[in-house]
Amino acid sequence: MSTQIEQRIQLDGLTIARGLAAWLVVLFHIRSGMPWLPDAAHTIIDKGYLAVDFFFLLSGFVIYLSAHKVMQDEGMAAIPAFLRRRFARIYPLHAVILGATLLFVLLLTATGRDTSGYPWWELPLHITLTQNWGFTEHLSWNHPAWSISTEFAAYLFFPVIILATPITRAPRWLLALGMIASIALMAAWLYLSGLTILGETISKYGLIRCLFEFSAGTMLCAFWLQCQDKSEKWPSLVATAIIALSAALWASHAANELWAFPSIAACSIFLIAQASRHYNAATASSPMRALLYVGEISYATYLAHFMLFIWFKIALVEEATNIPPWQIAFFLVLTLLASVILYHGIEKPGRRILGKPGFSFRKSNTLRSAP
Repeated sequence: MSTQIEQRIQLDGLTIARGLAAWLVVLFHIRSGMPWLPDAAHTIIDKGYLAVDFFFLLSGFVIYLSAHKVMQDEGMAAIPAFLRRRFARIYPLHAVILGATLLFVLLLTATGRDTSGYPWWELPLHITLTQNWGFTEHLSWNHPAWSISTEFAAYLFFPVIILATPITRAPRWLLALGMIASIALMAAWLYLSGLTILGETISKYGLIRCLFEFSAGTMLCAFWLQCQDKSEKWPSLVATAIIALSAALWASHAANELWAFPSIAACSIFLIAQASRHYNAATASSPMRALLYVGEISYATYLAHFMLFIWFKIALVEEATNIPPWQIAFFLVLTLLASVILYHGIEKPGRRILGKPGFSFRKSNTLRSAP
């Protein structure tokens, strides 16, 4: 695992992919208002919930890349700083969106409107980011934050992965078996629980999805860090073959998405990371730099769009099941503008203020990342 660990790596391709995935989630949540879309578009958008599984795998990859070396070197002494930085990364924006939602619910209550989607007894769970740890039966308040809750659990689990397993020194064959086992165990657990798609019963099984896929993502990064030889083509060829085979089996209904999609997503992350070794979007064309920026602000996009769409419909939409294309376009622009404001006004300052004193990165990699 050599000297590459001590270099600064900007995997811009993964940042761009994260941004595109965030917008797929946006389209997934507003799809009921777009009956005029072609069936082919709905086929893709209806699977938008799978972007969250991509996020979980990517998060494991990113967190391992950015934090494993310091934690390996410093042991348990590195845990408080690591958790402080992760808390600073996710909580300020979550708190602001939850606070705005709370004001909205108070307004609904004052005007005698229905507030059943915002149970008061669950509010402490949202404040403590434990709302999707199996304590509730349904999503409530700001729905997308369920995955931030499970990510928080994954951050707590990460030190165990680094300090109690051989992941940092395991050979590639063992890491590959670990990834296969993690995805297979998750798929088996969900299948035996009666699930046929990854997006079912999120309040009960979302945490399982996150922990298994996050763990697979950490092993994927450990595997990737050992693939330094530019003349060695077989890892990329194998990853491409797995994507093709999994996609073909999934499309032909010979396999379900419980294991097919995580396999595709993991191999896609590997290939994008490989390509990003030799590519810097910041020095590329304007469209690519724009996509890079969309990726950088994607956490704000992901966390803010759901409540924003509710408020948008209340204020401007006459028929929620058939929103005109121009209004949908206006909402998407509004979401982008809100993402920019929240990223620069809340997310970055919150990360800077709450993250001090900083986690030591003197010997680690960095990646433009989000949970």
